[in-house]
Amino acid sequence: MIKKIHATQADPTAREKLLRAAVDAFDRKGYAAATVREIVEAAGVTKPVLYYYFENKEGLFQELMDEVVLKFSQVLEKNQEAGGSARGRIEGLCDNSFRLFKENVPVVRVLNSLYYGPPQGAPPVDTDKNHRLFQERLKELLVEGRDAGEFRFEKTEDAMWAIIGVLNVAMEVEFCHPEMALGPKDLKRVLGIVFAGMAAQPRGESPRGTHRRKGVQP
Repeated sequence: MIKKIHATQADPTAREKLLRAAVDAFDRKGYAAATVREIVEAAGVTKPVLYYYFENKEGLFQELMDEVVLKFSQVLEKNQEAGGSARGRIEGLCDNSFRLFKENVPVVRVLNSLYYGPPQGAPPVDTDKNHRLFQERLKELLVEGRDAGEFRFEKTEDAMWAIIGVLNVAMEVEFCHPEMALGPKDLKRVLGIVFAGMAAQPRGESPRGTHRRKGVQP
């Protein structure tokens, strides 16, 4: 134990170096193929340092996943405390979620490879949890906006999927065509098209957008 403590004291940045090296290894080779040896060599530390901080490769992987979950929880908490219109808070939720995604693209790729690919012996991760929490928060804001007269839609789920669809496309473009990647302003502009379709109708306007004439029944 004394040797392990001394090893970590030699480099106070060792923990972060190990996390970065692990993400790179898991992203390039997959969880199963990545080895402790190559991770510590890439981080420039020894195996005892990894064991001190994370115990083993499984603990290192779990720490990476826990950090992303924590950051996403903070995004939701921040959104719940925010004021303003429902649309503004939905835009903020999507913007902060997208920024978090862009900051953690390699980690998300690792998660996707485990979710869609063959089992690799990685510790279990509830990859659907964040999706469920995002959907629940989004539906809350949509209902709130509809009740306040901001939005007009029949099914909350339809409006939810329209917004999530835009966000998912932005993420897919980041994965597959980074040269065409959307920035936060681009995402907001595309979301504006969805909001325009959900906008509550001005008073005195018929469902088709024509103004009512005196003496004419809608």
